Amino acid sequence: MGKTPGVKEDGIKNIINIVTERFTIKVKLNETNTAKKLLKILPAYSRVNKWGDEIYFSIPMKAEIEKGVEVVEVGTVAFWPPGNALCIFFGRTPASISDKPQAVSPVTVIGSVIGEESIKNLKEIKDGEEVKVS
Repeated sequence: MGKTPGVKEDGIKNIINIVTERFTIKVKLNETNTAKKLLKILPAYSRVNKWGDEIYFSIPMKAEIEKGVEVVEVGTVAFWPPGNALCIFFGRTPASISDKPQAVSPVTVIGSVIGEESIKNLKEIKDGEEVKVS
Protein backbone atom coordinates (compact mmCIF):
# COMPACT_ATOMS: atom_id res chain seq x y z
CA MET A 1 0.00 0.00 0.00
CA GLY A 2 1.42 3.44 -0.97
CA LYS A 3 1.95 6.39 1.31
CA THR A 4 -0.51 9.28 1.32
CA PRO A 5 1.28 12.61 0.75
CA GLY A 6 1.31 14.80 3.86
CA VAL A 7 0.38 11.91 6.18
CA LYS A 8 3.00 10.24 8.36
CA GLU A 9 2.92 6.48 8.82
CA ASP A 10 1.11 6.87 12.16
CA GLY A 11 -1.72 8.61 10.26
CA ILE A 12 -1.08 12.11 11.63
CA LYS A 13 -0.91 14.83 9.00
CA ASN A 14 2.22 16.97 9.06
CA ILE A 15 0.89 19.75 6.81
CA ILE A 16 -1.44 22.40 8.23
CA ASN A 17 -3.17 25.39 6.65
CA ILE A 18 -3.25 28.88 8.08
CA VAL A 19 -6.21 30.53 6.38
CA THR A 20 -7.10 34.23 6.27
CA GLU A 21 -9.73 35.97 4.17
CA ARG A 22 -7.38 36.24 1.17
CA PHE A 23 -4.65 33.64 1.67
CA THR A 24 -3.98 30.03 2.58
CA ILE A 25 -0.49 29.52 3.96
CA LYS A 26 0.69 25.90 4.01
CA VAL A 27 3.03 24.88 6.82
CA LYS A 28 5.10 21.71 7.11
CA LEU A 29 5.33 20.69 10.76
CA ASN A 30 8.36 19.09 12.36
CA GLU A 31 8.45 16.22 14.88
CA THR A 32 8.43 18.27 18.11
CA ASN A 33 6.01 17.41 20.88
CA THR A 34 4.60 20.93 20.50
CA ALA A 35 3.79 20.35 16.80
CA LYS A 36 2.08 17.05 17.69
CA LYS A 37 0.10 18.79 20.41
CA LEU A 38 -1.01 21.48 17.94
CA LEU A 39 -2.44 18.86 15.58
CA LYS A 40 -4.65 17.54 18.37
CA ILE A 41 -6.39 20.90 19.01
CA LEU A 42 -7.18 21.83 15.41
CA PRO A 43 -9.11 23.58 14.05
CA ALA A 44 -8.29 26.76 15.95
CA TYR A 45 -9.54 30.29 15.30
CA SER A 46 -7.99 33.60 16.28
CA ARG A 47 -7.13 37.14 15.15
CA VAL A 48 -3.77 38.18 13.75
CA ASN A 49 -1.37 40.53 15.50
CA LYS A 50 1.59 41.99 13.60
CA TRP A 51 4.98 42.79 15.12
CA GLY A 52 7.38 43.96 12.44
CA ASP A 53 7.62 41.18 9.86
CA GLU A 54 5.98 38.62 12.12
CA ILE A 55 2.37 37.65 12.56
CA TYR A 56 1.25 35.93 15.71
CA PHE A 57 -2.04 34.87 17.23
CA SER A 58 -3.16 33.06 20.36
CA ILE A 59 -4.45 29.51 20.16
CA PRO A 60 -6.13 27.36 22.83
CA MET A 61 -2.98 25.40 23.71
CA LYS A 62 -0.31 25.43 26.38
CA ALA A 63 3.15 23.91 25.93
CA GLU A 64 6.56 24.23 27.53
CA ILE A 65 9.56 25.47 25.52
CA GLU A 66 11.37 22.78 23.49
CA LYS A 67 14.91 23.68 22.42
CA GLY A 68 14.02 27.37 22.64
CA VAL A 69 15.55 29.82 20.18
CA GLU A 70 15.13 33.54 19.56
CA VAL A 71 16.81 34.08 16.16
CA VAL A 72 15.12 32.12 13.36
CA GLU A 73 15.01 31.91 9.58
CA VAL A 74 12.45 33.60 7.33
CA GLY A 75 9.48 31.24 7.00
CA THR A 76 9.84 29.75 10.48
CA VAL A 77 6.65 28.85 12.32
CA ALA A 78 6.99 28.68 16.09
CA PHE A 79 5.03 28.47 19.33
CA TRP A 80 5.53 31.22 21.93
CA PRO A 81 4.54 29.86 25.35
CA PRO A 82 4.06 33.19 27.24
CA GLY A 83 1.30 34.19 24.80
CA ASN A 84 0.05 30.68 23.90
CA ALA A 85 0.66 31.93 20.37
CA LEU A 86 1.66 30.67 16.96
CA CYS A 87 4.26 32.95 15.36
CA ILE A 88 5.14 33.12 11.69
CA PHE A 89 8.33 35.01 10.85
CA PHE A 90 8.82 36.54 7.40
CA GLY A 91 11.45 39.23 8.05
CA ARG A 92 12.93 41.50 10.69
CA THR A 93 11.07 42.16 13.93
CA PRO A 94 11.58 45.04 16.38
CA ALA A 95 13.86 42.67 18.38
CA SER A 96 16.10 41.85 15.37
CA ILE A 97 19.76 42.82 15.68
CA SER A 98 20.65 41.38 12.25
CA ASP A 99 18.74 40.74 9.03
CA LYS A 100 17.21 37.60 10.57
CA PRO A 101 13.87 37.50 12.36
CA GLN A 102 14.12 37.49 16.13
CA ALA A 103 11.44 36.60 18.66
CA VAL A 104 10.91 38.74 21.76
CA SER A 105 11.78 35.70 23.92
CA PRO A 106 12.51 32.00 23.23
CA VAL A 107 10.11 30.10 20.97
CA THR A 108 9.74 26.45 19.99
CA VAL A 109 10.21 25.98 16.24
CA ILE A 110 7.37 23.72 15.05
CA GLY A 111 7.66 24.00 11.27
CA SER A 112 8.14 26.16 8.23
CA VAL A 113 6.07 27.90 5.58
CA ILE A 114 5.94 26.08 2.24
CA GLY A 115 6.76 28.25 -0.79
CA GLU A 116 8.13 31.71 -1.48
CA GLU A 117 4.72 32.99 -2.62
CA SER A 118 3.27 32.22 0.80
CA ILE A 119 6.05 34.20 2.48
CA LYS A 120 5.24 37.17 0.23
CA ASN A 121 1.53 36.81 1.08
CA LEU A 122 2.30 37.02 4.81
CA LYS A 123 3.35 40.64 4.28
CA GLU A 124 -0.20 41.41 3.03
CA ILE A 125 -2.01 40.03 6.08
CA LYS A 126 -3.44 42.85 8.20
CA ASP A 127 -3.48 43.28 11.97
CA GLY A 128 -6.83 42.04 13.31
CA GLU A 129 -7.66 39.68 10.42
CA GLU A 130 -9.43 36.49 11.35
CA VAL A 131 -7.33 33.34 11.00
CA LYS A 132 -8.16 29.65 11.01
CA VAL A 133 -5.56 26.94 11.57
CA SER A 134 -6.58 23.52 10.26
